Amino acid sequence: MAVTIGINMELDFTKVPTPAYVVDERLLKKNLEILKSVIDQTGCKILLAQKAFSMFSVYPLISKYLNGTTASSLFEAKLGHEEMEGEVHIYSPAYMEEEIDEIISICDHIVFNSKNQWEKYLDKVKQSGRHVECGLRINPEYSEIETDMYNPCFENSRLGITLEQLKEINLQGIDGLHFHTMCEQNSDVLERTLKVVEERFGSYLHDMKWINFGGGHHITREDYDLETLIRCIKHIKDTYNVEVYLEPGEAVALNTGFLVTKVLDIVESKMNLAIVDTSAACHMPDVLEMPYRPNIIGSGKANEYPYTYRLGAPTCLSGDVIGDYSFKEPLKEGDRLVFCDMAIYTMVKNNTFNGMNLPSIVLYSEDEGMKVIRKFGYEDFKMRLS
Repeated sequence: MAVTIGINMELDFTKVPTPAYVVDERLLKKNLEILKSVIDQTGCKILLAQKAFSMFSVYPLISKYLNGTTASSLFEAKLGHEEMEGEVHIYSPAYMEEEIDEIISICDHIVFNSKNQWEKYLDKVKQSGRHVECGLRINPEYSEIETDMYNPCFENSRLGITLEQLKEINLQGIDGLHFHTMCEQNSDVLERTLKVVEERFGSYLHDMKWINFGGGHHITREDYDLETLIRCIKHIKDTYNVEVYLEPGEAVALNTGFLVTKVLDIVESKMNLAIVDTSAACHMPDVLEMPYRPNIIGSGKANEYPYTYRLGAPTCLSGDVIGDYSFKEPLKEGDRLVFCDMAIYTMVKNNTFNGMNLPSIVLYSEDEGMKVIRKFGYEDFKMRLS
């Protein structure tokens, strides 16, 4: 099953076990080159947000283009520190006392979420003997995200400090401000957001060394407006004389990965049902959480082609349904299906509910072809539980 995925780009998915995540190094490089062009044109710094993509076998490649990693936990910070060259940043709504010393020992930037957290750990940072830059996450109380689950600025959000709260904080020792208000959005949203940030927090920015625009920037999407992004970065740098950071996650690995699955059975009901050896709940949970319908190479929407099937998992969860797809030919047991854009928020969020095995991790490169990076088995399931 060789599939053309772009101009002069073909992958043979028969060469991988199923289920398997397959990341194409060529597509990853294409994204990284776009991100590096933004760095080169603006002088900003771009970090990999590991919450979206933590396939550390490609960190040496990513480090050739980006400036480091950002983390949401001690474990992510350790991964970035151990596996990628460059800066290590961290933000958490609250840090655990038993972890903060190690966080301070490996992180270059620590962003705090509240006055309490900043005051609680200020002395530890000062006494660490390391140069650690500290920041505060601000909540501009403005966002264009429609789904509250992904909106950091919805009413009573726990994420970030409002302008009124910031007025009560002693900012001595604070080096920068961080905001994250976007999700899979274009640069026009960033431009409007920055106007609000400047209106509310501009007077503070003149005293800062840096500002972090957070993530959610779909920089490598085909329709993304790079010129507006570049203009926004330059404006902030020139106006406030600060370093600008961005920390995209999705944009790094957007459209670089696939999930290869195999048809296990065809069940006839009022519509045709296909049981596959992958699970939305276990292997691509955003399909149920967002929700959304991932594309399959060679398929169409329901009834677009002659043969329509509802694809579901072999788990006991009734709602573990991936979606309805149509095909030019009838599906049969053993057929392979290839889901697109399966590098981001898949490996980092998957689980072994019902004893489902985790998909293998495969990297395709021009030098080595299809290379299995990791296979999983019973011990990976068992050792999580006792």
